Amino acid sequence: MPFYTYRPRDPDKCCKYCQNEFEIVQKITEDALQFCPDCGNEVVRIIFPARQSTEVPTNKLLSDDNIKKHGFKKLRNVGGGKFDEVV
Repeated sequence: MPFYTYRPRDPDKCCKYCQNEFEIVQKITEDALQFCPDCGNEVVRIIFPARQSTEVPTNKLLSDDNIKKHGFKKLRNVGGGKFDEVV
């Protein structure tokens, strides 16, 4: 079941439980909470972007060998508006 994050609609009327954000586990089919389970203050659900994960560490993705393998070029700035091709 996913975690959902809520925050109080009116921070001046909140309790210690909802004074910042709080997370709660809910079924995806359940309706969003409308009130804090502790004090009854009105709350709103916060939507976060999906988390992305890559199996390959960034340093391997950007390695010279991997760049060359995929047909890209790596350039190095040598100053004065000029670049040298590294890979």
